[in-house]
Amino acid sequence: MVSEAAAEAVHIGRVADRTGLSHRTIRHYEEADLVPPTGRSDGGFRLYTEDDVQRLLLIRRMKPLGYRIEEMKDLLTTVDALRLDPTDARARAALTGLLTDAAARRAKLALQLEMADEFIDSLGSV
Repeated sequence: MVSEAAAEAVHIGRVADRTGLSHRTIRHYEEADLVPPTGRSDGGFRLYTEDDVQRLLLIRRMKPLGYRIEEMKDLLTTVDALRLDPTDARARAALTGLLTDAAARRAKLALQLEMADEFIDSLGSV
């Protein structure tokens, strides 16, 4: 008998369409143990649930901020811990640190974008 979650699971192609990630990237995240597929079809194809898709979207949002795979694992571990126990003080403290770090990375990225805009403007005046 197929579980309810497996019955609602989708193939990697649908996940790629929803997340904007390539099949190769999704498989890479699986190999890095960030998002293992929830299951496999009878034909051996990877199956992903809505929770898996949301996890991939979270990873996709980390990428522009320059997070490495190990940092992504740490963040996902923290998120998982808080989903299991929203009162987990250690995970809550880790999340606070991660939020501070993400904000700093975003500020750096915004500065780089400003500098890129200045560069483009300067080329227009040559």
